[in-house]
Amino acid sequence: MKFTANMNRLWKTYDAAIWIRAIGTALTSVTNFMMRPFLVLYLYGQLEGNVFLSMLVVSLSPFVGMLVGLFAGKLSDRVGRKPVMLASLVIQCGSMLAFMTATSVWHYALISIFSGMGHALFYPAANAQVSDVVPEDKRPEVFALFHTALNLGAAAGPLLGLLLFNWNMHMVFFACAVTTGIYALLVWWKVPETLQAKPQTSAAAEDAAARPASGKPTPFSFPGWLRRHKLLVSITLSSMPVTLLYALVESAFPLHLQSRFTNYQTIFASLMTFNGLMVILLQIWIARKTANMPLHRVMGAAYTMFALVALGYGFAPWVVLLFAVEFVFTIGEMMNGPHSQKLVSVIAPAEERGFYFSFYSMNWQVSRFLGPLLGGLVLSKLNGEWLFGLLGVLIVAGGISMFFVCKAYYYRTVSASSRGTSSGEPVAAEVSA
Repeated sequence: MKFTANMNRLWKTYDAAIWIRAIGTALTSVTNFMMRPFLVLYLYGQLEGNVFLSMLVVSLSPFVGMLVGLFAGKLSDRVGRKPVMLASLVIQCGSMLAFMTATSVWHYALISIFSGMGHALFYPAANAQVSDVVPEDKRPEVFALFHTALNLGAAAGPLLGLLLFNWNMHMVFFACAVTTGIYALLVWWKVPETLQAKPQTSAAAEDAAARPASGKPTPFSFPGWLRRHKLLVSITLSSMPVTLLYALVESAFPLHLQSRFTNYQTIFASLMTFNGLMVILLQIWIARKTANMPLHRVMGAAYTMFALVALGYGFAPWVVLLFAVEFVFTIGEMMNGPHSQKLVSVIAPAEERGFYFSFYSMNWQVSRFLGPLLGGLVLSKLNGEWLFGLLGVLIVAGGISMFFVCKAYYYRTVSASSRGTSSGEPVAAEVSA
């Protein structure tokens, strides 16, 4: 009853743009999770068992997304949210249809490039639209709604994808194209443009505002930039081993399972479904349990779990142990994700929040680009045990770095809070998870 009441309140609170986004996310996430676990297996079969070429094609999408993502947000600020969202969905829909007719490695590579471009264009514009229409205090609730919709796809998609994969993989691509096309039609029909027109200023006035009092433009200094944003850079680099784990789960892990279990497709789909269901059931409970813990302890525990997960993926000899490992992964995921995002929001200056989140999110694109390439090389030369064993070592190193970075920042803010309280001066909020 409480859930129903909350949903009724949400339905009445937000306008069509928010609900179109939630419905579209649920639709497309189901079909995307039908495709993503099996795309590398499909390419592996189509490219005559060439592991490296399969991984190369998969890695092209995040590489292009990494480049396009650098200016996607600025593009939506100039031409509007709706045109960029529509262009993104049309490109994604076309890419899925093109996969059905591709016959060579060059076709797959080109399609992967366009797919990465489409995905990278969408989220900066869509998230900016949320900021346009939702009050700041309501945004966490809205993003939680989208996260729930995404996990519905994670729970339902893999097993549906397994059924279609064993029947006809082209039907998976067709289903992805259909849901993306429906999403595009809903955006075109029901979502208004939310970008507000900016006051017109002359080019001369803008140029003068960008110059210091001397009249000369300030030269860019990388050491100065690095000193100013060193905490952001440290957090981003420390996060990369974890996002590399995600990237390898989507690319190399199915091939590793193939070498160890006969029913590897069913196992992989079941693990992903299990993960999605656990997130839906436990995310709020985990958030409440860790709400008052110091951030460095939360992150240290999460990274310890991720390191154990990497070893479990590499060496687990039984399916039941894989499910136990997946449960540990789910707990670590629910601890790490929300609190790392909160840390970025706290350290970001108010005028640079967009830049901080876009820079931090680059670790996902970099990992999804490098992960399939490195995974393909290690699988080709060694085996999955080596791959996930080395990944475990990287996660331990990243966890040590993240622990001490968060600990130093935590105690610095606690100390500043104590001084500010005693002197009556305003201080930054304490960073606790």
